[in-house]
Amino acid sequence: MFAAKKKVVFVSIILFSVFIVRHNTALAQICSGKDDCSQKIKEYEEKLAATRVQKNSLASQIDLMNTKIDLTRVRIENTQHIIIETQKEIEELGGKIERLNTSLNHLTQILLQKIVEGYKNKDIGVLEIFFAPDSTTLANQFKYIQIAQENDRRLAVQTQQIKVNYAQQKDLREVKKTELETLESQLQTQQQELDAQKTQKESLLEQTKSDEQRYQQLLSQALAEFEAINRAIKTGSKVGEVKKGDPIGLVGNSGYPFCSTGAHLHFEVRENGQWVDPGKYINGGPWSHPLTEPIILTQGFGVTPYSWRYAYSGGIHTGYDMVSKSSDVIRAPHDGTLFVSSQACGGAIINIKYIEHADGIVSYYLHVQ
Repeated sequence: MFAAKKKVVFVSIILFSVFIVRHNTALAQICSGKDDCSQKIKEYEEKLAATRVQKNSLASQIDLMNTKIDLTRVRIENTQHIIIETQKEIEELGGKIERLNTSLNHLTQILLQKIVEGYKNKDIGVLEIFFAPDSTTLANQFKYIQIAQENDRRLAVQTQQIKVNYAQQKDLREVKKTELETLESQLQTQQQELDAQKTQKESLLEQTKSDEQRYQQLLSQALAEFEAINRAIKTGSKVGEVKKGDPIGLVGNSGYPFCSTGAHLHFEVRENGQWVDPGKYINGGPWSHPLTEPIILTQGFGVTPYSWRYAYSGGIHTGYDMVSKSSDVIRAPHDGTLFVSSQACGGAIINIKYIEHADGIVSYYLHVQ
């Protein structure tokens, strides 16, 4: 019975080992080294650029996402190759430093011994050499002293060179350690990017149900909201000056069902007409939050599982979607001039408010009641 169990465990270990080997082999097949990875990165970047200019369809969007995923995988593999090389360099530098340290200690001991011997022999006077038995002995004595001095000088120079080399190698190792930390951080970021890309693709397939018509409908709805904001900028009615913390509206669901899926606040900030991450201002920045805590952020700024819809922005969500669990009141996060507008959004009406702040900064509030 015991022998049978041992056999089962042994077979399990073999199967697990085979799985690991196959898994690692599959990963290694992406690219064989830095040069191969660099070539593949270039190829995927070219493919990505070509895919971007294709007619916007569900198939082209899936192709675009697949290419992004492949590109990120190659970049991850490239970073892993560089990390392995850097680790080897650090290890080799460690060995070199250890050898230099041994040589330095050895030469230092010899040099100290020479200094002691020189101190002991300093009383050998010139007269002792001068009264040597013959001229040959005198010449040999001088030659011996010169050779000894030259050897001591060379030893001192060699010791100094090793000390300099030792310090340089230690400095280089610290540089490589810093590079390694940067690479490991970069690898972590790339892994997170890959996970986000996979999630976005899964979200696309789930939201569209692999239906082209549904895909185009979702794109149109996102574009309609964008166009509504642009019209509001041109036709908005001025309400007046507001101060930080003043109530300016209530969270609503205006635009439903064409431009909203439920009650929430879409909050975005533009600097001179360009989208920026609102977190720059409200997350530890100079502004307060437009909603009262506790706040649930349902969609952030940038690439999200839903941002493929926003083709007009290059596939990024241009603001924050949020709700408050304590209050529907929207408050001005900073001083400025308040404007209001109502615009057609698909087959519905969306209510928009925005505040013009100083220095070309404008904040927007969508779906208000």
